[in-house]
Amino acid sequence: MSITDDVKKMKAAAPYLAASTIEERNNALRLIADSLKADSDKIFAANKQDTDRAEADGISQAVMKRLKFTESKLNDCLKGIEQLISLDDPLGKITLERELDEGLTLRRVTCPIGVIGVIFEARPDALIQISTLCLKSGNCAILKGGKETANTNKALFELIHEAVIKAGLPSDSMLLAQSHSEIDELLDCHGYVDLLIPRGSNAFVRYIMDNTRIPVMGHADGICHIYVDKDADKDKAIKVIIDAKTQYTAVCNAVETLLINRSIAKEFLPKLSKALGEKGVKLRGTGEVNDIINVETIDEDGFIEYLDLIASVKLVDDVNEAIAHINRFGSHHTDSIITENENTAETFMQMVDSAGVYQNCSTRFADGFRYGFGAEVGVSTGKIHARGPVGLEGLVTYKYRLTGNGHIVDDYATGRKQFHFKDI
Repeated sequence: MSITDDVKKMKAAAPYLAASTIEERNNALRLIADSLKADSDKIFAANKQDTDRAEADGISQAVMKRLKFTESKLNDCLKGIEQLISLDDPLGKITLERELDEGLTLRRVTCPIGVIGVIFEARPDALIQISTLCLKSGNCAILKGGKETANTNKALFELIHEAVIKAGLPSDSMLLAQSHSEIDELLDCHGYVDLLIPRGSNAFVRYIMDNTRIPVMGHADGICHIYVDKDADKDKAIKVIIDAKTQYTAVCNAVETLLINRSIAKEFLPKLSKALGEKGVKLRGTGEVNDIINVETIDEDGFIEYLDLIASVKLVDDVNEAIAHINRFGSHHTDSIITENENTAETFMQMVDSAGVYQNCSTRFADGFRYGFGAEVGVSTGKIHARGPVGLEGLVTYKYRLTGNGHIVDDYATGRKQFHFKDI
């Protein structure tokens, strides 16, 4: 059976999952958590197969960090599921209630998007987060993870899928795509898949967008910035930058470019370089930066996403130049300013065109779990429908429900009746 046949069955199951109660969906989440804990040895054994193969293939350390599934990552996922269970039902919320005329009432009510396909990188924890978020929001989920974690993904999916069936929810509400060829087949499932969420490089996301008629919520590279203002607390700046760069380097919300106010550069850069050097971070920068500290010289077009212990550095005159650089060279993901000047901070937050704008804190906070969303299916750098970490609210849409009593449009078109539009 092809993935197209499976997706058609999933489309038919979608209304039944959408009509499930919050109690049924939360029960499924509890069973998933119990199963992941009870069978953790099976998961870790599968992950060891993946990591052993990856190591033999000489995979980069950045990718290796993503694909390793440890006890700590499992515990974080379980906390995320607990948080997800505690959240209100995102479905059936009335966001507008209006009487159009006596006995004619309009309501706007939240509902699932339907069938969502998520193509994600080699991160087993992402499979757990995505599947549980889709389940809580009443969406059927097609899951395609990176080939590097194929064994781990299969082990996780089997446990999650069994729990969903045990909870009495439709067995066709969840599907694991396992081969790369299935991606192109999935892209042709227009009319059956309601939304695609690709997570990966800009080139990969662009490929998905260019080869499907299915709506795409894109999330690509994360070139995050920290601007250190002339009014920054320098010790605070170093603390935040170290966390943003080194706490976990192989993620899209790690800082990649540092913008330093020119007036403090001679004093601040040597201290920053020393502190980062002690953490194993190498700096690259413009010629002007190299005049102050010894770095590999690059120009602005070389300021890229490293996902490694490397950061780019540039000097700027003021917050306006920092904003201009971020808006031109950034990925509109997450950017932070370090300053004690509230007016400067407000200018930065108003003018930087990114999904997340921060003051005096690490870019690593850009995360669905840390926002209290339970988890995220990804971070959207677009502006339509959902932006930033996409949690439950980003996975629902709405429908208009109109209830009448034999009302017909002709009465209003001829003037026999009049609308009176009254919010209830």
